[in-house]
Amino acid sequence: MTDAVIVGSGPNGLAAAVVLSSEGVRVRVLEAAETIGGGTRSSELTLPGLLHDECSGFHPLAVDTPFSREYDLAEHGLSWSWPEVQYTHPLDGGRGGAAYRSVDDTAAELGTDGSMWRRIFGALTERFGGITEDFLRPMLHVPVHPVLLARFGMFAAMPADVLARAWSTPEARALFGGVAAHALRPFGSPMSSAIGVALGTAAHAYGWPVAQGGSRAIAAAMASLIEKNGGTVETGVRVESLDELGDPDLVFLDTSPADAVRIVGDRLPRRTARAYRRYKHGPGAFKVEYAVEGTVPWQHEPSRRAGTVHVCGSYAETAAAERQVNRGIMPDRPYVLVGQQFLADPSRSAGNLNPLYAYAHVPHGYTGDATEPITAQIERFAPGFRDTIRAVHVRTTTEMSVHNANYVGGDIVTGANSAVQLVLRPRPALDPYATGVPGVYLCSAATPPGAGAHGMCGYHAARSALAYLQTRGDLPG
Repeated sequence: MTDAVIVGSGPNGLAAAVVLSSEGVRVRVLEAAETIGGGTRSSELTLPGLLHDECSGFHPLAVDTPFSREYDLAEHGLSWSWPEVQYTHPLDGGRGGAAYRSVDDTAAELGTDGSMWRRIFGALTERFGGITEDFLRPMLHVPVHPVLLARFGMFAAMPADVLARAWSTPEARALFGGVAAHALRPFGSPMSSAIGVALGTAAHAYGWPVAQGGSRAIAAAMASLIEKNGGTVETGVRVESLDELGDPDLVFLDTSPADAVRIVGDRLPRRTARAYRRYKHGPGAFKVEYAVEGTVPWQHEPSRRAGTVHVCGSYAETAAAERQVNRGIMPDRPYVLVGQQFLADPSRSAGNLNPLYAYAHVPHGYTGDATEPITAQIERFAPGFRDTIRAVHVRTTTEMSVHNANYVGGDIVTGANSAVQLVLRPRPALDPYATGVPGVYLCSAATPPGAGAHGMCGYHAARSALAYLQTRGDLPG
């Protein structure tokens, strides 16, 4: 029987294991931590009964993909819940912008900029299913929907500073800036609009849902399916070398490129090893979990109903903060992402106590304490927030990288989203998952299509491996 070992149980490692085990491959998943899930772990970090997502909190690109359509995780306990408002961006004085599932509802609140929001996001939303067929795979491929991809690419290729000129009101510009900042790139850099356009469109097409019972439910559902297929998932097993794995037919590394070099060692072709060592990581995340009594007293009313709140002020302030962190400078007023998952999933709360998720973009490997700047930014737009805090849990960039080795320097997206790495991650190759060692594959978010708990990196890596087995005549029957 064909054997595969998957090193790492993040959503991509688990997705690879789901695909392989469903095709009759005997799968063994090895996780160094005591709990599975990588970026989809959840736990009680502040007070008993309050469930906090430890990294990935919202999943706009996970609900409708080739992976999610092919493998029914609902049968294994996964269900999604949506907030009333998908994301917002408050401004001083109680103003701000809000993104709803409906493009028209979003546009209606943006005044004179509503028609341009509808023009850009409306057409993309109607065709997003086709666009994601091309977007959620390696960039170097023959497009399935070339016209749709070209329309998406026309906006995605722009620097965010250029696309932002489409709007003139502070509300619309800030709303776009907040979602564009998910790329953790300077707004003047090429393709810095790409992730903002993708996530902004996804908010209208699919919403920004949360997993019922915490993001850990995603990992639990995949593990359940793997075990149903006869695979095993083991925790507390740290792999330092391929030599420890015996002689499996396939090995998948849900790791950073640098860890792949360490594990594969001298077997790795020199060209691949050089590319993996040169792979660049981006700014870090400094995470603060709050236990709050009641809800956050946002002055901007739609933010009180939003799953995600982008907290940084005007578009210019957001652009300045992202520029600084990419230069290694900690902003006085950082970009902060606040997650109010409990609004969509009240099971995470305990009575009137609610778990609040927040992280700031900080320089790569930042060693300072960003707790107060994060709290101050929230207080700025929600006066009285400090009075609601009952407990706090902090995770620095160093602690982020210890908690999940893929988050080098606190880089939660597993690689800088530069134009080159968006297109050619982790190295220029027709098969970006193959390491050059027969049967050994990289399947982490360092591979296409990149970050997000969608499992598509693992899905494509597994499909590549199955094609390899077919050429050898070893494909399970």
